[in-house]
Amino acid sequence: MSVPDPVLPAARQLAFDELDTPLYATTFVVVDLETTGTSPDGDAITEIGAVKVRGGEVLGEFATLVNPGYEIPPAIVQITGITTAMVYAAPRIEAVLPGFLEFAAGAVLVAHNARFDTAFLKAAAARQDIPWPNPQVLCTVKLARRVLTRDEAPSARLGVLAQILGASTTPTHRALDDARATVDVLHALIARVGNQGVQSLTELLDYLPGVTGTQRAKRTFANDLPAAPGVYLFRGPSDEVLYIGTAVNLRRRVRNYFTGSETRGRMKEMVALAQRVDHVVCAHGLEAGVRELRLLAAHVPPYNRRSKFPKRGWWLTLTDEPFPRLVAVRTPTRTALGPFNSRADAVDVGLTIAEFAGLRTCATRLTRAAKHLCQPAIVGGCPAASADGSDADAYAPAAHSVRDLLTGRSDTLLRAMLDRIETYSTAEHFEAAARLRDRTAAVVTKLARTQRLAALARLAELIIALPDGAGGWEFSVIRHGRLAAAGVARRGTPPMAVVDQIVAAAETVVPDLGDAATSNGRAPQRQAMPIPGIPDAAMTTVDSADRPPMFSDDVPPLLGAPPEEVGVIARWLAKPGARIVRTSDAYCEPLHGAARWVAWAQLAREAAEVRSEQEQYLAER
Repeated sequence: MSVPDPVLPAARQLAFDELDTPLYATTFVVVDLETTGTSPDGDAITEIGAVKVRGGEVLGEFATLVNPGYEIPPAIVQITGITTAMVYAAPRIEAVLPGFLEFAAGAVLVAHNARFDTAFLKAAAARQDIPWPNPQVLCTVKLARRVLTRDEAPSARLGVLAQILGASTTPTHRALDDARATVDVLHALIARVGNQGVQSLTELLDYLPGVTGTQRAKRTFANDLPAAPGVYLFRGPSDEVLYIGTAVNLRRRVRNYFTGSETRGRMKEMVALAQRVDHVVCAHGLEAGVRELRLLAAHVPPYNRRSKFPKRGWWLTLTDEPFPRLVAVRTPTRTALGPFNSRADAVDVGLTIAEFAGLRTCATRLTRAAKHLCQPAIVGGCPAASADGSDADAYAPAAHSVRDLLTGRSDTLLRAMLDRIETYSTAEHFEAAARLRDRTAAVVTKLARTQRLAALARLAELIIALPDGAGGWEFSVIRHGRLAAAGVARRGTPPMAVVDQIVAAAETVVPDLGDAATSNGRAPQRQAMPIPGIPDAAMTTVDSADRPPMFSDDVPPLLGAPPEEVGVIARWLAKPGARIVRTSDAYCEPLHGAARWVAWAQLAREAAEVRSEQEQYLAER
């Protein structure tokens, strides 16, 4: 007797939500850290607490103190209650991290303000050369702000949410307690979004930043973009430029604007208006950065917050009169300091310099034959005040000392500021010392940056090479602080042949010499000479009979180059592996410039930030 074939159920295609992991089957590891501060690079982990849950059931817990290797700051002890004595016998992070990563393997990592916790974990992994597993991360702060209204939860702090959502554990700024409280907050928030049809992990992640259907539909804008470095321009309904940005991979970067990874409200608004995305392919990152700056200045897109107005900065410059004084101007015409973001910042630095130089701050217009007659005042007053007054010859050294400071010929004024700080500290006038420390740090920082950019801007030609990471080179031709050409030599391509090609096609740059352009009635005489060690290579040198004007005190510091463009080039030149292929003149910064005091200024800024360490820590938590 024959046996009939079994009747098989009809095959059907799975729906998309069936392909996703349902939330009840998703494993979450909820983690909380306590640390010695807020910087992943400079601070360390003191405690890790984690809870593994799935389907509302606790699968396991991980908790340990961690020895940071140094004393815990008193401000942090006051917040967490974790003392140096408590962590003295605890294991170091090198022994703890592998165990935690094994505990969290394969799970979705959850944290309250996940950016803080994951940054410390990534930094610890990097210091141990442990590959970061790059797990899916869920932030309960972002989820709470998406689910709860401001009226219901005016704050997204863990303690507030735990109370509002009825958590069974009260946060205590101890890692395991806070992780347990975060578990209860997570479950309460998931219960709320479940009523809105969010049943899978993918739906939860898409729901988290509020991705709209319109935003998803515009993903096709990125389809035709190349996977190359360049600049992208979002255009609106009238073909106007809405937003400009740069990317090392244009297709991948633009695609991110249409996914859940984009959480900025302004960018969502911009994407809603966008009708298409244009792009400019660039040779490498430096060209992309420079082209972005130039396009920002040309189009002034409404959704870009920075770099739209490169000529709106303020400069400090000495007035051209018998009794010079420092004034804030928009366009520097001679030796100057800047640019500053605001006129107030420029004035503050100018007042500090004037105080130590004895430069006048009064606005009276004085002729050559006049006398400066400001009288000394107990508090404030004109720094050049004297009982008998001073004529132009007696006043001249003050102006010369400022010029020497700005050009880096002398750091006498900086040393005077540092000596005054030491005097205040020795006399235990600590508040006065701190105020002068902050003012001096501002002077040093601005001086060092201006002098460094000026050193680049005065070079008629500078060719930079940077390894591309794949055996090739990225080349940039810089002329008077501006990018004139860019190109790449892939692995196996003779690099100098590429250099010759891009130099031949490079843009001609005419420097703005300001007052010096007409000082002698003719252009500076220069001649070509070979560069030692590079056959047939030409360099521009100085005519011995006529020192070129760009080396004088009467030229703008950047010779007309946009400060932000010169700044981008300076950062590129400072990258590891960067090399100077050749240059028209020797690249050098002033011998007595502010560069030697930059490390001191950095320490001064860090000292000023220590005062708010406790407030910063609480804000992150």
